[in-house]
Amino acid sequence: MITNEVQHRATKAHAARFEEALRNLEAARDEAPDQKRRELEIAAVRSQLDDLLAEITEYEQLRSGTIRSFEAGSLSELAVALVKARIAKGWSQRRLAEELGVAEQQIQRYEATGYSSASLSRLCDIVAALGVDVREVVSLPSTDAA
Repeated sequence: MITNEVQHRATKAHAARFEEALRNLEAARDEAPDQKRRELEIAAVRSQLDDLLAEITEYEQLRSGTIRSFEAGSLSELAVALVKARIAKGWSQRRLAEELGVAEQQIQRYEATGYSSASLSRLCDIVAALGVDVREVVSLPSTDAA
């Protein structure tokens, strides 16, 4: 997942290189001595390019505010939802850090590690700073009582 403008620019540059590689592979398709191998190479490059383009599209949609709601089916998925909310709000990691009174590097670490080192209190602070509505459901799995 792209989390900031630096990663966005780098991913776009990588995608451009993959697009060029794909064009070159497809142009030389008939010249390859092993057609099956060439087709596998083309498929691999196309798959990687598709993944990069999907990440770019998601980031750009978040940044533009097109996507405004995020599902988090578990606490571990909450981290991704918080990053998406920050991006959709138009906030940089620096802006969130300023709102929380922490260093930008701390937000970068939180996001890079899926907020695994953040306390529950810090997560609550982040939710409040972003002004997002988080709805919790706690349920026990049904068990057979003996």
